[in-house]
Amino acid sequence: MKFLEFKSKFFSMIVAACVFLSTMSFATQTLASDYWEGVKQRGELRCAAAIAAPYVMKNPKTGEYGGAYLDLCKEFADVLGVKVVFVDTTWDNIVAGLQSGKWDLAPALNLTPQRALAISFSGPAGYDAMTFLYRTDSEKVGHPTPDLKTLDVPGMRIGVVAGTAQDKAVTQRFKSAQVVRLPQLASLQLAILSGQVDVGGFPYDGGVLAQKTQGDHLTLLNPKPALIKQAIGFGLPRSMEPRDIAVFNIFLEEKVALGEVDDSMIHYGKIMLGKADW
Repeated sequence: MKFLEFKSKFFSMIVAACVFLSTMSFATQTLASDYWEGVKQRGELRCAAAIAAPYVMKNPKTGEYGGAYLDLCKEFADVLGVKVVFVDTTWDNIVAGLQSGKWDLAPALNLTPQRALAISFSGPAGYDAMTFLYRTDSEKVGHPTPDLKTLDVPGMRIGVVAGTAQDKAVTQRFKSAQVVRLPQLASLQLAILSGQVDVGGFPYDGGVLAQKTQGDHLTLLNPKPALIKQAIGFGLPRSMEPRDIAVFNIFLEEKVALGEVDDSMIHYGKIMLGKADW
């Protein structure tokens, strides 16, 4: 009898342990996918807006936000059934704002190992290289060589947008020239035209479009070897669980596969060139 009682108690303990582990597993699975549920409860998806056309833009007439990557924010908000809220920021604050919980998505970020140590990332929505712009009539710049050696001299002023992947690449590459940091691509373009800087480092698409808007006033220089060949995606909170990241990636992968991101880049490029309306 004692042996049967012992077996009965032992079996009851095993059943209780299994129930406990099953309950814990269910709870873990529930907690593992609660970020977007929190966004749903809040009723709004907060998306950082650091201006860099054609990725992130703002209509100067209406104040409406647009751009290839902000449109993705709007569309993902529709998936969640919430409204989108764009939060003004700068490129040198966009990662810190994500870390402190000021926004849920940081669009159009170059994927770098250094950033990946601080935040999580979505999959790629596109790819970025780097190009340089300078005034065509600049005697100081002259005819720079693609290896950039003729630009890395004392007294040469190389402009970049502060906090960007281009900022880091220029800082690492140029040892003798002066690096001048500006808040956004529009101000960088104006700085070149006004003579505040001699050369500007741009993301490839932004640089090509900026050159086209100025006709013969600006010349494009593509460095060889390249300084940047990086994927562009969305920064996500570091605390976000893999299952929630997968939700966003499934959404993003379809948009890329359907060609919608490329189409959007072309559309906003035409807006920059004055060939399309918002």
